[in-house]
Amino acid sequence: MSVANPIEDNVARFVAFIVERERVRVRKERGDPWPWTDDPILREYRFCNVHREDDAVTRWIAQYWREPFKDSPDLWFMMVTARLFNEPSTLDFIQLNNRRDTDLAQLRGLLKQRQRTGVRIFNPAYMITTAGKKQDKIDYIFELLQELWSQRERLRPQLGDTLNCYHMLLGQFQGLGSFLAAQVVADLKYVEPLKSASDWHTFAASGPGSRRGLNRILGRSVKSPWSEDDWRQKLNKLQVATAVHLRRAGIELHAQDLQSALCEMDKYERARLGEGKPKQRYRRNG
Repeated sequence: MSVANPIEDNVARFVAFIVERERVRVRKERGDPWPWTDDPILREYRFCNVHREDDAVTRWIAQYWREPFKDSPDLWFMMVTARLFNEPSTLDFIQLNNRRDTDLAQLRGLLKQRQRTGVRIFNPAYMITTAGKKQDKIDYIFELLQELWSQRERLRPQLGDTLNCYHMLLGQFQGLGSFLAAQVVADLKYVEPLKSASDWHTFAASGPGSRRGLNRILGRSVKSPWSEDDWRQKLNKLQVATAVHLRRAGIELHAQDLQSALCEMDKYERARLGEGKPKQRYRRNG
C-alpha cells in the first residue's frame, strides 16, 4: 500500500490552481460566455493572472512605455516611475506633459493640480506609502525620483548584470524596497541588457504572500519564518517540480511568475479553508 505524500498533494493542488486560473483568462479573452470556470472561488474573487505580462496595467506599460523606449539607457527610470504610480491614465498624462522643457518639479505641480480635480493618481493594487513621513505622497515620490535621476549613471543596468544584483541596487533606496524593486526588474527583464541576465528564469524576491504560500506547499505552519536564501532555494526546487506538469498544459513560468502564483495560491487557500476572503470580487469585464 502506498503512503500518501502531503507535499505531493499540495504541489498537485498548486499546479491545478495555476492551470485553472490560466484557463479562466484564455476563456475570457476568447469571448466565451461566463462563467469561465466551475471553481466557485476563482469565479467569485479576483486573482492575478498566471503570467504578469498578461495583467492589464503591465500590458499598457509594455505597449506605450517599455517597447517604444526599449533602447533608451534610462528605461529603468521610466519603469520605476510607472510602478510608483501604476495607473495608466496617470502615466499617459505624464507622457503628454513631460516635454524637453518640463522638469520634475513642473511635472509634480501638474500632477498635484490633476489630483485636486478628483482624478485618481495611484492604482491601489500597490501599497505605495511615504515611509511614515507626514508628507503628500506625490511630493514624496518626486523626491525619490529626483534622487534616482541624480544617480542615473550608476543605476543604468549593464550587460552582464544579474536580476538579483540589479534588484539589490534598486532596493537600496528608501521608497523602493524589495517589492517595488522586484516589480521594476520584472518589467526590465524583457528588454536588454537584463533580457540576457544569467538568472532570468530563476530570480525572484519573496513577499509575505509567497512566503505563506510556500509554507502551505511544504506543509509548514503558515507563519513559519524564512531566510531569503532558503526561500529562494525552495522556490527553485518547486519550479523544477512543477515545470513538467505545467508544460503539459502549455504553461512555462519563470521564478517571478511562480512567486506571484504562490501569493495568489495563499489567497485561494485562505478562502478554501475559511481563513478569510480575498478583498476584491472578480469583475467579468475587468
